[in-house]
Amino acid sequence: MTITVVDYGIGNLRSVVKALEFLGCQVRLTSDPDEVAKADKLVLPGVGAFGAGMENLQRLGLVEAICDAVKRGTPLLGICLGLQLLFDESDEMGRHEGLKLVRGKVVRFPEQNGIRIPHMGWNALRIRKREPLFAGVPDGAMVYFVHSYFPVPDEASVIAATTEHGIEFVSAIAVDNIFGTQFHPEKSSKIGLQILRNFVAL
Repeated sequence: MTITVVDYGIGNLRSVVKALEFLGCQVRLTSDPDEVAKADKLVLPGVGAFGAGMENLQRLGLVEAICDAVKRGTPLLGICLGLQLLFDESDEMGRHEGLKLVRGKVVRFPEQNGIRIPHMGWNALRIRKREPLFAGVPDGAMVYFVHSYFPVPDEASVIAATTEHGIEFVSAIAVDNIFGTQFHPEKSSKIGLQILRNFVAL
């Protein structure tokens, strides 16, 4: 089975591709909407600004392709910005609409309690529901983050894990065939590789 990684002109794609290849996956890195729409499994990675990410997806004709694939039942993993883009909207540098695959919004860490922004480095996962994505991953496992914004789902049922950084925030989601991590599994050593391996095995 081929894992399709969506190339929408945002950084950090190669590290995701290399991690999947390390696991023995056949990986297709593409910006072709037709290939995305018919993918067996989709990974939407990314770092950078929400608005620029959505603008690139729209310009490349990838919004409809991604949404069609998800509606067809294709497993999708969003990573960091890729997770955030799954939501209805973000308030990063103005209001921007997202893919609207998961209800909720993306907000910035509050300027309070000495919270360091961006949140950068290793932090612990608090697993809230045992999804296949977390098979073999212990509660409290350390993963790697680089972000200033995080998702706030409308429905608590989609929350798969949370993390503490001044406040408790959502660090992973799972709903039907949609999965997302605010952290970077491709930079999270053995734990991250286990999470990617679990996604591949879905």
